[in-house]
Amino acid sequence: MADRTTSQRPAGRPRSQEADLAILTAALDVLIEQGARHTSIEQVARRAGVTRATVYRRFADRTALLVRALEWANHDHDPAFTGWRDIDHMLEEWAAHLAVPRNRRLLRRVYGARDDYPELTTTYRQVNSGRRAAVVRELLLRTRESGCFPSGVDLDTVQEALSGAVLHHLGTHPDDESAAEIKAYFLRVARQLGWRPAVAEG
Repeated sequence: MADRTTSQRPAGRPRSQEADLAILTAALDVLIEQGARHTSIEQVARRAGVTRATVYRRFADRTALLVRALEWANHDHDPAFTGWRDIDHMLEEWAAHLAVPRNRRLLRRVYGARDDYPELTTTYRQVNSGRRAAVVRELLLRTRESGCFPSGVDLDTVQEALSGAVLHHLGTHPDDESAAEIKAYFLRVARQLGWRPAVAEG
């Protein structure tokens, strides 16, 4: 892995952008392989092909590094992301993400950190400010207003149930399921929660 980040670099100090990418990629690799508790700045620096000082110039500590790596992996600050057209679109994107085994392993490591390295999940939630959760909530509101959810449905419960469905799938389904199979699972859950897709006119 280190060879990949160094073989195409000119001699001397790596360019800043290249070093950033190498560090974030290495942080995710080590997190997936060993978990948050056993991830260290030294391991990440070695994997990225940079010095510890290079990492510390960018990140104050392990938590700051891992939180930034997760933000990068999840495209949390992507200005192009403005939400989903409808529930079907959202579930399709969720399924496509979960169809990638690496993404599944990363998510399991992050949820597992609640016990062995709680600073990671706590800080990530604080820094991220629940942006995507807010986007999901806004979509659920629009869906109820359009009549695709029953008017009296508790949207907090719906959102928690959909999040729980992701965790259930991560823990009980094989990692080689296709995006179509995963989406079908999410659609079954959504229908049990009262969602009915809009009927196209014409």
